[in-house]
Amino acid sequence: MKYINRSKFILFVVLTALGTSCKKGLNYQNTSAINPAQVWTDSTLIGAYLNDIYGGLMPGWPLGSGNNSDEGISGSGGGLSNYLQGTHLDAASNSSGLNYTYIDKTNYFIDQLAKISPSVMSASLKNRMVGEAKFWRAWTYWGMVKKVGGVPLILHTQDGTDTIALKVPRAKTSECVAQIIKDLDSAAMVLPANYTGVNYGRINSVAALGLKGRILLWYASPLFNPSNDAARWQTAYTATKAALTAADAAGFGLFPNYRNIWYSANKEMIMVNQYYYPDHYMNFNSIRPLAFTNGATNTDQPILQMLLAYPKRDGSPMQYNESQLSDPLYNAQFLKDFLTNRDDRFYATIWVPGTVYPTPDVGVIGMTTPRSASYWLNWTWAAGATPSAELPKKDNSITGISPLIQNGDQNGVTGFFERKGLDTTLDHNQLVGLAAGAKSWFSPMRYAELLLNMAECANEIGKSSEALNALYQIRQRAGIAAGADGHYGVTATTQVDIRTAIMNERQVEFAFEGFRFDDLRRWRRYDVLNTEGTRKGLFIVLNKGQGLPSNTDNIMTASVMSKFSAVIVDNLDNTGSGDVKYNLSLNHWFYALPPAQISIEPNDLPQNNEYGGTFDPLQ
Repeated sequence: MKYINRSKFILFVVLTALGTSCKKGLNYQNTSAINPAQVWTDSTLIGAYLNDIYGGLMPGWPLGSGNNSDEGISGSGGGLSNYLQGTHLDAASNSSGLNYTYIDKTNYFIDQLAKISPSVMSASLKNRMVGEAKFWRAWTYWGMVKKVGGVPLILHTQDGTDTIALKVPRAKTSECVAQIIKDLDSAAMVLPANYTGVNYGRINSVAALGLKGRILLWYASPLFNPSNDAARWQTAYTATKAALTAADAAGFGLFPNYRNIWYSANKEMIMVNQYYYPDHYMNFNSIRPLAFTNGATNTDQPILQMLLAYPKRDGSPMQYNESQLSDPLYNAQFLKDFLTNRDDRFYATIWVPGTVYPTPDVGVIGMTTPRSASYWLNWTWAAGATPSAELPKKDNSITGISPLIQNGDQNGVTGFFERKGLDTTLDHNQLVGLAAGAKSWFSPMRYAELLLNMAECANEIGKSSEALNALYQIRQRAGIAAGADGHYGVTATTQVDIRTAIMNERQVEFAFEGFRFDDLRRWRRYDVLNTEGTRKGLFIVLNKGQGLPSNTDNIMTASVMSKFSAVIVDNLDNTGSGDVKYNLSLNHWFYALPPAQISIEPNDLPQNNEYGGTFDPLQ
């Protein structure tokens, strides 16, 4: 089977006026184009080929990822996926295809560099580039293996005329992991620990070691290790500890200001996608409220589960008793703690309705100067509703809650919006066309992950003090008070409780960064979502009889806050045709191979056993 086509890199150099003038004769050599063979005689063009691999594989901001777990909701509700509802679990609907585009590109790159003349580039530069390519090959293979298990291992450029050699069967998962780790070890040996200047952002040895630790953590976790083989946890601990030690030696660490991680080069970012205008910019329009956006809105609105996950400033959990929310005194204290007594990460990640939106827009909601008015995406009780007796719904019925139309809008579903990494220098007119130039950077791997990866492994092999110390460092940076015991609100002492504490910390630390669903899957903890049942909302509702707030009011002010109450909405996805709930299958942890892909070469691509096939992803 031919899994991929051999790629050819052709770089066209466009001269002024779209090229040169025409000349007579068929023997004319077009000097405005460079053929593939010439690429490997020029170090600049070789670097351009490698940069193309970076451009295709470096992750960007995962906007919308919160909709796939218990972080957020996108649109106006009712969009819980079939997978999260536990339906459509057949192979055709629940598959993840094999894509070898960048495996082919990295193989071709590595093979070509093995043949270049020493006069083209120095041995050190060549080794570094090969190391970067091996990192990205490992990254690509792992992206497939973590979803489906073992895949065909292709490590050299394929010959399209050799039909026998093109048929490569699925390797065991263990074989794939071994090859991935081999590539990362090889890369780590030749890559520098960090870069400065024009090379800042290239893959370094710490990233290679960090990815190795991440993968071995996955391989030790229940998804791949349901028998809880202690040797895997020890191997993962050794790798994650080595990555952390290398990061420390290279000058990486926790950046003091969590909110500002995304806005400049800093010691937290081990991998970084550098957005810049005009060639590689980011558009955050989809996470901005309607009045402050252009072209898209309402992505990743935080739901109750995410809102409550952040601890208080003393590190204690933000809890509530729903049956007591009808007590005005209890409700007032809960709302005060919820709004004003949270760790720094809450305010850096979530915009609260009834406060000033942090962008410099004017001409919206009555603002004549930037950030001069609060934006009210709050709620009022519909006429005739009895707040203590009615089950609130987001609609305009007599028993429901209506949007508070006071410079707000009816477009959102929770009232809260994600703001992590938001470029707060752009107004809504700068979000489309040539003016769309958000420059916030994204870090697919940062120091905090290395800390928590090590902590998780340490806990599983009995090194609880080391695990807890990592948690303390994360929480100290979040502005949580150390407390008399110096534990930053962490009360866990047993292995089970520390495991839960690490799970909870990852949910908060990496909110909306694309970690949450993957973490639940590798822990085989879909039961967490199923127990939550529904995507719930927390509405901040104007008490009956209170006048509407003004643009200059702010929900964080005690006198204004006292006019509102917290109301829990049980199901933001309720469409009127039955409740939509989390009901994930606890028998499907891997994805299927697409039947159409299997049909091309069924003998080499057996289906996973969770879908009736013979391939065991745990081998």
